[in-house]
Amino acid sequence: QVQLVESGGGSVQAGGSLRLSCAASGFTFGTYCMAWFRQPPGEEREGVGAVYTGASARYYADSVKGRFTISQDNAKNTLYLQMNSLKPQDTAVYYCAARSNCAGSWLYQDKYPYWGQGTQVTVSS
Repeated sequence: QVQLVESGGGSVQAGGSLRLSCAASGFTFGTYCMAWFRQPPGEEREGVGAVYTGASARYYADSVKGRFTISQDNAKNTLYLQMNSLKPQDTAVYYCAARSNCAGSWLYQDKYPYWGQGTQVTVSS
C-alpha cells in the first residue's frame, strides 16, 4: 500500500532554513503527482507546492515562491522541500500528499488519496 513518511521538521529562528523529506513507498515514483501542504495553528490546511514526479514542472504558492524549493530523488523514492528565509508565518504542520490522477489543480486537496502523518515546523522571531 502507498505510504508517505515525512521527516525533517523542527524549530528554527526566522531567516533560517530547514529541509523536509517525504519518503514514499507502494507506488512507482515518477508516475504520481505529489505535493506539500501545511496547516498553521488554528487555520485551514493550505497548499505549498507540487510536482509531477515524472516531469520537471514545479508549482508553488505565492507565499513561498523564491524561498521554498521542491526536489526529488527518484533512486530514494523521496520528495524534498527545501525551505529558506523562513518566517514566523511559515509555522505549521507540513504534510506531503500523493495522487496517481494528476488532472485538475494541484491545490485540490480532496484529489489526494494519500497523505503523510505530518511534521511540525516552528519558526521563532
